[in-house]
Amino acid sequence: MTPFHEVLFPLGVALKSAGGPERRTEIVGFGSGREQRNARWADSRRRYDAGYGVKTFEALQQVVAFFEERRGPLTGFRWRDRLDCSSAAPGAPVSPLDQGIGIGDGTRASYQLVKTYGAGFAPYVRTITKPVAGSVRVAVGGAEAAAATFACDPATGVVTFAPGHLPPPGAAVTAGFQFDVPVRFDTDYLEVDLSAFAAGAIPKIPLVEIRV
Repeated sequence: MTPFHEVLFPLGVALKSAGGPERRTEIVGFGSGREQRNARWADSRRRYDAGYGVKTFEALQQVVAFFEERRGPLTGFRWRDRLDCSSAAPGAPVSPLDQGIGIGDGTRASYQLVKTYGAGFAPYVRTITKPVAGSVRVAVGGAEAAAATFACDPATGVVTFAPGHLPPPGAAVTAGFQFDVPVRFDTDYLEVDLSAFAAGAIPKIPLVEIRV
């Protein structure tokens, strides 16, 4: 199994970093000026540079220690994406009605957390595998489910209803949550020039999203 530590990258550094989603698209141009575009990836992948968040020598030491404990890119970990870490609309609180995660049939007990982007043309459904523990709220048929009637695995994002509380046929199952992104370091060599850092230069600390 690929190593993964359920630990959050230093939050003070992450919240000041840069990054976002990446897609791989193949574009073939023709002599007429037209082009053919094909998606190489079905899912996007996030990339980040944690270097922008390192402003002090103490923070730099903290990142180096974190890098060493993860054995560089060997072991994955959690990353808090300040731009996109909630199921709710920007600025809104988490609600159990935020995201549809399935339709009950009376026998199905488990549902995967997802987040849907867009609505009108080609919505993208993103699988959420690293919800923040204790943040998940669930509703069945528009009514919030009591916390004792379900459990959510923070390592997989799978919501499982307890026996006797399975969603009935036709009932919409929705959820609200906060979440992290599973990532790893995208380098074997963490190069730090202390003289440049003291002069205000930003170290490069690349991270890339992983599938877990």
